Amino acid sequence: MRKAGLAPDVVLVSTATRTQQTLEALEQENVWDEWPNIDSLPQLYMATPGQLRDVLHDLPESVRSALVIGHNPGLHELALSLAGPEQTRPELKRIENSFPTAAMAEFLVATPWRRLSPSGTSLQRLIVPKDLA
Repeated sequence: MRKAGLAPDVVLVSTATRTQQTLEALEQENVWDEWPNIDSLPQLYMATPGQLRDVLHDLPESVRSALVIGHNPGLHELALSLAGPEQTRPELKRIENSFPTAAMAEFLVATPWRRLSPSGTSLQRLIVPKDLA
């Protein structure tokens, strides 16, 4: 995340053990210059894309960027829906094919959080663990 220049204002993380371990690993690697606000949310456990979107809709407009650490299939389906069918970038094809554990999709969000939808987002990149090898 540091190499990619990604520094979220807020991290929304499921309360599940596995996602908490992911967060701890990020903290141990000191991937952020400034610590984000971290919210552990039980409703992220196995959340549907709609439930994930609802959580994002509730973010204050002062939040410029957010990282969600959650679970598939919900995160994969949310990423697919936000990428939208009209995008032709290679990253869309990669997301359609797979969204493995520890995958990270970066979206540019051009609308207020409360109006988050495919029409206001643009998939910027997809990073999967094998990309880092």
